[in-house]
Amino acid sequence: MVSGEFDQVLDASGLNCPLPLLKAKQALNRLQSGAVLKVIATDAGSVRDFKAYTDQCDHELLQSFTEDERYIYIIRRS
Repeated sequence: MVSGEFDQVLDASGLNCPLPLLKAKQALNRLQSGAVLKVIATDAGSVRDFKAYTDQCDHELLQSFTEDERYIYIIRRS
């Protein structure tokens, strides 16, 4: 997935748990169904949080990976 394929990018770098997930939830609520959100976080706890959240909701975690000490999440809104 290339950068042009994201409807919104949320940079939550420097925020500690649970703020990256809370900011992502707010951003997803503003997006239309099917839109794709890219989240950038630096908090290691976000790995567990985003996985648990997307397992329990209708949004789809398309990708989750680490890049240059940042955690990247690609989520499609349900």
